[in-house]
Amino acid sequence: MSMERVTRFLDENGVKYVILQHSPAYTAQEIAEAVHVPGRHFAKSVLVTIDGRFALAVLPATDRVDLRRLAQSVGAQAVELAEEADFRRCFPDGEPGAMPPFGNLFDLEVFVSPHLAEADMIAFNAGSHREVMQLSYSAFDRLVKPAEVAM
Repeated sequence: MSMERVTRFLDENGVKYVILQHSPAYTAQEIAEAVHVPGRHFAKSVLVTIDGRFALAVLPATDRVDLRRLAQSVGAQAVELAEEADFRRCFPDGEPGAMPPFGNLFDLEVFVSPHLAEADMIAFNAGSHREVMQLSYSAFDRLVKPAEVAM
């Protein structure tokens, strides 16, 4: 499971985190509300293709990814949302749409919104639609080393 992969990675790196359980929810805003986390601190992971390669765009639940702006920010010709079938290929051990923002564990480049980078703590799906992890943004930044770009 993605959750196990992420918790093992965090444990190996001495990162403190909290796991929150909730009733099934599917949108980032619904999940943030269910676990009482402000939407601007809930990291949603959007699987995209950037010039044909998969990557993760990580942004607050309150924001929408602007594909044209992301393309300009990373100097790409084309940025598109990935197809639903691609979720299984990139995240074989998680539920579609519940990808953790730790793209580095799945050989994906990670781009993060400056809006999310302002948060002290972030929460995110870690492979299921029933569990959320919460940890400091600084720990996430240190371990993932995402590129901060406008999106």
